[in-house]
Amino acid sequence: MFGYHDVEGFQTEIGEYRIKTEKAGPFYQYIRENGDKIEKGLSVDKGRLIINPVEPVNMPKNITNFLQIKFTKPFFAEPKSAVEVYATFPVEIAVFIAAKKSVGIVDIFSLQKPKYTLYGNPRDGTICRYWESDLYSEIPQVDKYREGIIKLRIVNSDSEWIEISNAVFDVYGMKIYYDEEMVYSSASINIVSPKVAETRFIEQPLKEKMRKALELYTARRIAVTALKFVMEWGL
Repeated sequence: MFGYHDVEGFQTEIGEYRIKTEKAGPFYQYIRENGDKIEKGLSVDKGRLIINPVEPVNMPKNITNFLQIKFTKPFFAEPKSAVEVYATFPVEIAVFIAAKKSVGIVDIFSLQKPKYTLYGNPRDGTICRYWESDLYSEIPQVDKYREGIIKLRIVNSDSEWIEISNAVFDVYGMKIYYDEEMVYSSASINIVSPKVAETRFIEQPLKEKMRKALELYTARRIAVTALKFVMEWGL
């Protein structure tokens, strides 16, 4: 159900959520139900709804722009090496309204309950959306409305074996792609020393025909100044 849809007569189910639009005079009502009911008026005559995965740091509200993926088992990186593995990340779903060459944010929801943690010490640490994932040598099978797949290129630039147990990313640089099968992103982890690594997202779909998701920070017109994060509080 990710993609572009006419506002008129729209209805769908994503997990336990039921989403629809209803005509209300000259306008429309957007309705999302899951026990509770959320309604919003859409002051639009003709337009399209855009439903796509977005950067997973918006639930229950915008607390941080950092994501920490904690590996369920530590990974040992060979000296002077590079390897590609796969992990998962939580999916959040945004509903946009597009009309007259402009895009607005109608709703954001998730099938995952968000957790947050602190990376680093209480004074200088970074609040992060927290997620646990196995590391895979091949693409895992997941529910695309709950979990995305991220390809991690782990580069050990050090001359020693390095153990890495997590990765922290600035999601302002996140590029998300999707198709009928999966939600996907790609990133690199460059290990500089046993305690320091640099992470960044890579603008590269897994498959040529994947559609790029609309980025929330672009829709909100947020200026992005840094696309990388330096992990200085341990790997």
